[in-house]
Amino acid sequence: MISVAVLSVAAGLAQFSVTTVIGDVAAYFGEQTDGEDVASQLGMPATTIGLSLAIIRLSSLAALPAAAMADRLGRRRLLLGAITIGLGLTALAALSPSFWIYVALVALARPAITTLNALAGVVAAEEATSVDRSSALALIAVAYGLGAGVISVGRGLLPGEPSFRVVTAFVLVPLLLLPLLARRIREPKISGETERATGLPGLVPAGLRGRVAVLALMAGIISIATGPGFTYLFVYGEGVLDATPGQLSLLVLGAGPAGLAGVLVGRFGADRFGRRVTAGTGMALTGVALLVAYGGGPVMLAVGYLGAIAASTAFGPPEGALAAELVPTRVRATVAGWITVTGVLGAVLGLALFGVIADLTGSFAAAARWIGVGVTAASLGFTLLPETRGMELDDEVPPRARRRSA
Repeated sequence: MISVAVLSVAAGLAQFSVTTVIGDVAAYFGEQTDGEDVASQLGMPATTIGLSLAIIRLSSLAALPAAAMADRLGRRRLLLGAITIGLGLTALAALSPSFWIYVALVALARPAITTLNALAGVVAAEEATSVDRSSALALIAVAYGLGAGVISVGRGLLPGEPSFRVVTAFVLVPLLLLPLLARRIREPKISGETERATGLPGLVPAGLRGRVAVLALMAGIISIATGPGFTYLFVYGEGVLDATPGQLSLLVLGAGPAGLAGVLVGRFGADRFGRRVTAGTGMALTGVALLVAYGGGPVMLAVGYLGAIAASTAFGPPEGALAAELVPTRVRATVAGWITVTGVLGAVLGLALFGVIADLTGSFAAAARWIGVGVTAASLGFTLLPETRGMELDDEVPPRARRRSA
């Protein structure tokens, strides 16, 4: 479990490096002027940056067939292959000669990193009992957040205006340590004892498609908020509010305790009040926090960003537990892949909408308002799912009976 958590740290380091340096990449290859419009402040139009981020996110769709192969080839093999490819391509992005080559390289790396994220949660769920499952998933979430914090704080601590090349190259550290980690990663017992899935990768049995569709949709909708909410932090903070890299690195450092508090609350709520109500509450509060973050000055950005971190991380343990407990082992990685796909599509839609609305209205606040309200309202969708609190993996879930008893 600890070794898989370390892989999640590396995933956070690689994946969040894009968020951390995308403003630097735009400024390096673009042209900043003294104008007051968004394009002058950032070096490129917000729509261009949003499009590039959407392309990077969209590339994660390839994680579905990759994650589904873990139901056929095993968890360990896919974990190690994904982290090697993802870190290697991210490191190459540090040598990019142009903005779009940087985008292409990190887009190629993203499916592997996203596959790792999906499988880390699956392995954590399969290694734990029902009582400990939310805690195991919380550990994975905290580990990813730690990696994201390291890359952000590291950028802030570098002297002067740090080059995106230096910051991106941070991923070489976990890449060099990978041979040592590989020796400690094992196949979960329940996966090794279960008959492997067959047929087309990504196919979900007919009787499970309804509940999987609802759960995947919820993951996609919350990503409409978290996609732009987290990705535009440095772009908005430095380009619009004139915050320094050091100030934003402190904010990201504060995201560590906020995220830890969030996962602890999510774990407690999932085990005490149920998976559905805890996930729904986390999703609703994420939408509210987005509206706050981009609705005013530096103080509101700090409050909203940290609130979104706490709320969205509180969403993780109950949502991950539902994903593991609602389906049998033979398709659990496949379902994780589908949840990843809808999360990617939601993030892409959110990034595109956020950038377009910001350009059309000249205001980040308007974009946050439209998206935040919609995501909050959609959180009621969790009422359509059965409750699984107290279940062990592969227990049968009678949907109507479970819903009545929740």
